[in-house]
Amino acid sequence: MISANDVKKLREMTGAGMMECKKALEQANGDFERAIDILRERGLAQAAKKAGREANEGLIESYIHLQGRIGVLLEINCETDFVANTADFHTLAHDIAMHIAAANPRYVSREQVPPEEIEHERQVLSAQAQNEGKPPAIVEKMVAGRIEKFYKEVCLLDQPFIKNPDITVDQLLKEHIARLGEQIVVRRFARFERGEELPVTLA
Repeated sequence: MISANDVKKLREMTGAGMMECKKALEQANGDFERAIDILRERGLAQAAKKAGREANEGLIESYIHLQGRIGVLLEINCETDFVANTADFHTLAHDIAMHIAAANPRYVSREQVPPEEIEHERQVLSAQAQNEGKPPAIVEKMVAGRIEKFYKEVCLLDQPFIKNPDITVDQLLKEHIARLGEQIVVRRFARFERGEELPVTLA
C-alpha cells in the first residue's frame, strides 16, 4: 500500500506530479530509487537531481496592479546569490507575482490545503452530484474530477500560468530549474486587494 506521505516524499525528491509519483511508486513496489528512475525514464523528473537541495537564497518580489488596487508580496527561493541576481530569476519572480495578482490562489501547493477544507468540498460536491440524480459510481468520478478542478482554482502550482495557459506554474518552475541548474521554491505569498473584508478582531 503506497501512503500519501510516500507520494509526497517522492514528489519533493523529483518535482514530478502527485499522480505520476503514485503510479511510479506502485510500479516500483515502493522502491524509491526505482520510482525515481521510472520518472526520469518518462521525462517527468528533470529536476530530480536539484530537488532536496537547500534553497535559502532568492528574493522578495512585490507587484502592484490596477493603480494600487491589488498588491502581492512573494518569497521565491533558490540555492545561490548568483542565480538570485540573474535577470531570468527576477523575471520568473515578477511573472509569478503578477500571476498571483490575476489568479488569486489561496495556497502554494495541494499539501497546504487543510484536510477539513478538502473534506468539506468533497461533501458539497457529492451532494451536488447526487442531486443531479447520478448513480453512486458516477458520483464518485464526478467528485474526483471536481476536486481536481478545486485544486486548480486554489493552489498556485496547479494553476495554468496566465502568460501561457498550456503549462502550469509548477511546470514553469521546473523549466527554470532545468535552465538555471538550481532548486527553485515558491516559499510563500500574500495578496492584498483594496477594500477587501478584514478579519474581525475583538478587543
